[in-house]
Amino acid sequence: MSDFFDSVWDVVARIPRGRVTTYGHIAAHLGSRSAARTVGWALGAAKDTPLPCHRVVNRRGALTAANKFGGPQVMADMLRNEGVAFDDDGNVRLDLHLWDPDG
Repeated sequence: MSDFFDSVWDVVARIPRGRVTTYGHIAAHLGSRSAARTVGWALGAAKDTPLPCHRVVNRRGALTAANKFGGPQVMADMLRNEGVAFDDDGNVRLDLHLWDPDG
């Protein structure tokens, strides 16, 4: 499991400022599309690191890991400070900000 976590962290470290990716995109990039939940566990294990884990959202752009960043407003503020836009429902505008690790 730690090898998978290390691989997740390597991908997360490459997410550019002002962009986001999804748990599913990371899992697919690592060859295991069904491992999106495990990606979430890896992010949880990295919450006290300098990795930009706040740049990972769910497939709809929702801030599902916000509790690890002091609540949804804190995570949203971190993303807004990077220029990330949100829709009226509070989800990241994936059409503008999605970063695909597969290029």
